[in-house]
Amino acid sequence: MYAERPSRLTGAVVWTNTPSPPGARPVLPDGCMDLLWSEGRLLVAGPDTHAYAPEGPAVPWAGLRFHPGTAPAFLGVPANELRDCRVELADLWPAAEVRRLRDGVESAPDPATGLEEAALRRAAESFPPDPLLRRLVTALDAGRSVAATADELGLGERQLHRRALTAFGYGPKTLARILRLQRALALARTGTPFAVTATGAGYADQAHLARDVRQLTGMTLTDLLA
Repeated sequence: MYAERPSRLTGAVVWTNTPSPPGARPVLPDGCMDLLWSEGRLLVAGPDTHAYAPEGPAVPWAGLRFHPGTAPAFLGVPANELRDCRVELADLWPAAEVRRLRDGVESAPDPATGLEEAALRRAAESFPPDPLLRRLVTALDAGRSVAATADELGLGERQLHRRALTAFGYGPKTLARILRLQRALALARTGTPFAVTATGAGYADQAHLARDVRQLTGMTLTDLLA
């Protein structure tokens, strides 16, 4: 069973998941990165460009999901170095720091709360995310083109692409596609007809929606909603 709540860390979400057999559903691209805890392990889920199929037995997980573009400032690692990866936190941080975080998680009332507390402490000591990134996500999620968004932010498209790679793990065009996918899923989950969903999410038509969903998730929209 999956459950989530807003975190006290601005823009983040705290979540827990205990998948049931025969296995977990794929994790879909959403522009986010996660700090993960499972059975004593601390990991980082980098930004996905396609659906991720969890492997291994169904075990409980806890996580802190960062708003798009905010995790690299917390982790101290460019997002493009973690694209489509799940890596041990010990591969990114000094061992002593990871041990302290693990001890804090294990002493907390529950792992999700422990992750949140650790993130709040580290965020207080880190530089805040670039506010331009929030504006970029907002503009693209509203359906603005990359060229128009670059003009609004006072950046050239190449400069915007470089900053997007560091913050999101991929360029702004890929980010826009992923945000559009999430808009479509949100509409379709309310029972909105697929043709209306396509128009409302910013696709040219229903066929365009179907192609994009298949390319990004490997599944049909009907299968995703099942």
